[in-house]
Amino acid sequence: MTGGDQKTTHFGFRNVAEGDKAGLVHDVFSSVASKYDVMNDLMSAGVHRLWKDAMMDWLAPRPGQRLLDVAGGTGDVAFRFLARAPGATATVLDLTEPMLIEGRKRADAARLADRLDWIVGDAMALPFPDNSFDVYTISFGIRNVTRIADALDEAHRVLRPGGRLMVLEFSHIPNDLMQKAYDAYSFNVIPALGQIVTGDRDSYQYLVESIRKFPDQETFASMIREAGFEQVRYRNLTMGVAALHSGWKL
Repeated sequence: MTGGDQKTTHFGFRNVAEGDKAGLVHDVFSSVASKYDVMNDLMSAGVHRLWKDAMMDWLAPRPGQRLLDVAGGTGDVAFRFLARAPGATATVLDLTEPMLIEGRKRADAARLADRLDWIVGDAMALPFPDNSFDVYTISFGIRNVTRIADALDEAHRVLRPGGRLMVLEFSHIPNDLMQKAYDAYSFNVIPALGQIVTGDRDSYQYLVESIRKFPDQETFASMIREAGFEQVRYRNLTMGVAALHSGWKL
């Protein structure tokens, strides 16, 4: 605790006041927005594209569905969803307007603008009525939320009965030796790469640290159940470097 009763949370390996985290996260993604997609390809050697395709395979989008993609940034997941679901629509919500601006450029180029809405907003206080969406997705974003439980509660609120939550996030490799090798790559290579490509080492240092602070697969699955979701399952991707978590509002 700091400043009397002020609550704290983590920002990477630092403890910060809860009220400060959203602004710090906003600054990180504003700084890297124009190079965000390029860095994703470089950091993962393109594997993030396979993970997002695996997400769509499990999600199995259906025609006419309404998607809310939270922390949707430049629209990677929303574009994939719309490609598989004729007549579907998507709303991309993100805390950082520069990320959404990049996404709008991509949507215009792909001629998808009429099926997409772009909203600046907070995952912990979604600006939508109850029971508004068929599908809620969040990819590599929930670990940046100040209070994850609040974001999951909001996901449950805005989904219609029968709606589905799916989360793609970095996770924990169950093999200790492989986890150490992955950590060595993450901490030594990714911030340096961020400096070269974006001129911003600190933002990518935060991103690496935030991955290590995120709960493991079973702990996160329990958090999803506590938010009211049922039939909660997860699948490891690339031996647990990332994981998909699925739950249903029944």
